[in-house]
Amino acid sequence: MRVTIWLLVVLGAVSMLIPFLWMVSTSLKTDSEAFAWPPKLVPWPPQWSNYGDALRVAPFGRFFLNSLFISLSVTTISLFLNSLAAYGFAKFRFKGSQVTMIPAFLLLKQLGWLDTYTGLIVPGIAGAFGVFFLRQYMITLPDELFDAARMDGASEMAVYWRIVLPLAKPALATLAIFTFMGSWNDFLGPLIVVKSEEMKTLPLAISALSAGHYVMSWPLLMAGACFVILPVLIVYVLAQRYFVEGIAMGGVKG
Repeated sequence: MRVTIWLLVVLGAVSMLIPFLWMVSTSLKTDSEAFAWPPKLVPWPPQWSNYGDALRVAPFGRFFLNSLFISLSVTTISLFLNSLAAYGFAKFRFKGSQVTMIPAFLLLKQLGWLDTYTGLIVPGIAGAFGVFFLRQYMITLPDELFDAARMDGASEMAVYWRIVLPLAKPALATLAIFTFMGSWNDFLGPLIVVKSEEMKTLPLAISALSAGHYVMSWPLLMAGACFVILPVLIVYVLAQRYFVEGIAMGGVKG
């Protein structure tokens, strides 16, 4: 039985890796090799120049910096705001609140935030998922810790900053991964906000590249896709311990 389970896990892992391996393989091919039959799994010689060509056909350096700045800003601010709201929902009792949804484009237009970093960052700095996820984790923290701090004269902000945040590091790391990945890969949000070429993020650039706006080449498109995926993989590898721990502990109590 255990062997069967391991085989299924391995097969599932391989099936998920195949698209990524195919993307890397295609990024190292020539245009003719990309459509050759039977397909070459390992192109030889590898066309490492495709990555340099992808950077030259479009200002990917600027797009990369845009995506990095926006993703880091959204992640940092959202961790603070979501954890602050989650602390309130987890440890205080009050009558329900009301949320009003306003169409994003009209709101951003009225605020004059279209085609600005503000319009790209602010809509993603807080969300129901982040608040609920951290709330589920904070509920498990013992109330006695907070009561003892209050008896010693600590304010609620001091309790939050000195007790809640240090204890919530695993959940915060997990939310940071989710938030960074979501912001980095976000396509619809920037599509609504961005109008100029210099404000584009990597997902918008890859979409434009696939539509032939810069050049029609599948190897260059796959090379550009590698630029998008690499930072997300690095973030996950560096924080996977917190990711697993946060998922395990965040859903213990409802």
